[in-house]
Amino acid sequence: MDMECIVHFTVGHDEGPKKLRGLIFVGEGEMPTGDQLLDMFGSMGFQVTPDPQDSQLFLPSGSDSTFTYIRVNELDIGQEKHVEDRNLKSVLNNLLQKNRFGL
Repeated sequence: MDMECIVHFTVGHDEGPKKLRGLIFVGEGEMPTGDQLLDMFGSMGFQVTPDPQDSQLFLPSGSDSTFTYIRVNELDIGQEKHVEDRNLKSVLNNLLQKNRFGL
């Protein structure tokens, strides 16, 4: 059974940061993959690449971008929330490392 994972993130703009949310469907007890995060951002009009130094940070991949960064703040999969901390950073690191060469 698929579950909703609400991704809370901040988009950096010249006029200031904006907090947004996105939705990814995952299997029960699963976390979203790095590819799912990139697809979600892409479907929202954000073409990004993961920052190699910070697993929670995504940088614009196009020169005509209207934003300077995206930072994942929280992954909400219902009962358990993964907020911006070492646990979230570890989860994102693992997801992105598995998918880094396939991006």
